[in-house]
Order: sequence, then C-alpha cells, then structure tokens
Amino acid sequence: MARILLTEDDDSVRTFVRRALELDGHAVIEAGDGADAFDALQHMDLKFDLLVSDIVMPEMDGIALAHAARALSIDLPIVLMTGYADQREQAEDLAAIVHEVISKPFSLDDIRRAVGRALDHAAGIAA
Repeated sequence: MARILLTEDDDSVRTFVRRALELDGHAVIEAGDGADAFDALQHMDLKFDLLVSDIVMPEMDGIALAHAARALSIDLPIVLMTGYADQREQAEDLAAIVHEVISKPFSLDDIRRAVGRALDHAAGIAA
C-alpha cells in the first residue's frame, strides 16, 4: 500500500484520519503542522506516495506546503482538507497536484475514498 504524509494540527482529526488510512493498509507518517511536514518532505530517505494536509494550520498552512512541495520538484499528489468553504479557492492554482479538497466534517469512508481516488489517479498517470 501507500506511504502517506498526514499533516493536521488538530490531534483528534489527525488520529481519526491516520486510523482510517491504516485500515486500508497504508503507512502513515504524521506531522502536526506544515513546517514539520516540509521537513519530512526534504528528507531524501523518505519517499511519500501522497500528501494529505489540512489547509488552515499554524507555521505553514496547507497551501504554502503544497507550493513548497512543488518547489522541491516533488511529484506528489495532494489531498487537502478544510473546514472553511472559502479556503477551497486558494487551492485552484494547484490543480495539477491537488487531486481533491475534502470538506470537514467528513466521515471515515469519505477520507478513505478521497485518498483511494488520489492514489488511483497517480497510479494511472505513472502507468
């Protein structure tokens, strides 16, 4: 299965999403904010198949994290999560790498499906 970098500043949401993704057999590496996630992305020994990130976070938000990942030339599909409808528009310039923006609150099945679609799409492009 996939190796996923999960970035979420809310501990309960991060735990919920991690458990949901682990149900599908994914290996999940957690980061509490965008700056920690960016550090993980810069480590050459860590290879991720997908970034799942909240948009609104301290230090570095999900949009800035997506731009930073792109600047590193990391070919990494991204699923963004947000509880704010107006935040969705901020991701429009990242359409090439942001596969989906999922609105909070979401169910276990919602996040699992969004991740599955992003991974399937990335696999289709790589094939």
